Amino acid sequence: MISFRRTAALVALAVAASAAAQSPEQIERGRASYEYWCAPCHGPGIGNNGAQHLPGTDALRVKYRGALPALLTERTDMAPDLVKTYVRQGITVMPFFRKTEIDDTELEAIAAYLTRNNPRPDR
Repeated sequence: MISFRRTAALVALAVAASAAAQSPEQIERGRASYEYWCAPCHGPGIGNNGAQHLPGTDALRVKYRGALPALLTERTDMAPDLVKTYVRQGITVMPFFRKTEIDDTELEAIAAYLTRNNPRPDR
C-alpha cells in the first residue's frame, strides 16, 4: 500500500512537470477547446431546464458540497492525467470523447488550461 506522503509527493511531481510544459499558447488553445467542448456542461450559467447551474457544474456542486469549486476553471487540485482520463472515459453521465472528436494535442491543451491554476512547488 502506498503511503499518503508518497502519493502526495508523486502528485506534486506530476503537477510540477505539467506546469513546466505549459506555454501561454497551449493554455490559450486549451481555453478555446474547453469553451467549445466542455463549457456547455461545465461552465457558469443557468441550465436549459431552468436549473441554477449547467448540468456538469451542478453535478460537481452537489458532489463536493462546497468543499471544492464546482466550476472546473476555478479548481487548483486537478492533475493533467485526471482530466485526460475523464475526457477519454467519461464519468457517471458525462460522455467519453473519442480521439476523432478531441485529438491528443487538443486534450493536452485542455488539461494544461484546467491545471494552469495549480500551485507550483518551489524549484
